[in-house]
Amino acid sequence: MNREPVITVLGSINMDISIELERRPDKGETIKGSSYHHFSGGKGANQAIAMARLGAKVNFIGKIGDDEYGKILIEYLRNEKIDVKGIKVEPSMATGVAFITLADGDNSIIFIPGANHSVNGAYVEQHKHLLKESDLVVSQLEIPMAAVEKTATICKEYDIPFILNPAPAADLSSNLLEKVTYLTPNSIEEKSIKVQHVAGLENKLIVTAGKDGVYVVENGEKVHIPAYQIQPVDTTGAGDTFNGAFAYFIAKQHPLVEACHFANAAAALSTLKKGAQNGMPSKEELFQFIH
Repeated sequence: MNREPVITVLGSINMDISIELERRPDKGETIKGSSYHHFSGGKGANQAIAMARLGAKVNFIGKIGDDEYGKILIEYLRNEKIDVKGIKVEPSMATGVAFITLADGDNSIIFIPGANHSVNGAYVEQHKHLLKESDLVVSQLEIPMAAVEKTATICKEYDIPFILNPAPAADLSSNLLEKVTYLTPNSIEEKSIKVQHVAGLENKLIVTAGKDGVYVVENGEKVHIPAYQIQPVDTTGAGDTFNGAFAYFIAKQHPLVEACHFANAAAALSTLKKGAQNGMPSKEELFQFIH
């Protein structure tokens, strides 16, 4: 594909509040942290920005609350050249928030969905035209399952490739899995997916394993793609960067393993700056890093 792809993202929009400390507190313990920061986040928004920085034309379907966080986040998406016509402000709800604890060289996250939780199947149906005009559609599970299932059904009807990042982990129906083109769990999320219940699911699986790289099945063979060996500053958003970059290169019709190599490199680059989105690379930065 010579032109830049059109990708629609159905997903979450959050304000990330990142807290840094030397170690996580034990139960009932109060400890002193070193700093905290606010960042634009949400798995949907993160993945959309990763794609847009590589050159994709990105539409977004989602919701924010009628509050200061919502205003900041939608303006941030506009500045990243993401089409926000599919984003609705819910006047009676708060914008989603994620609290991220950075300690011991890794992160743990508490997610409060807010307005994200009101994205439903009917809302997806209202924006069906965006899905139909797309070269590829991507979603995650920080929004209600009914919206994801509706999206999968529309994509199947119009033969549009659909990538599902099953995070946070949840039970997935066979009906949904059969409509997915690629499923991109991390190694923990993979354990919650009942692979044996869906014929051919193994050939759809792209499993990310952090510093251990990525595992895919191509032509019936399991392929391991090693991670780039770097010293991370902040791993928040690395998985979302991988998913966004993977979606971009698949939409550009690159071979599966090559798309995973590029996505691995993008994810590595993303960990060199604080915040889920700050380190997401442009196409020029990505190829300079690879070469």
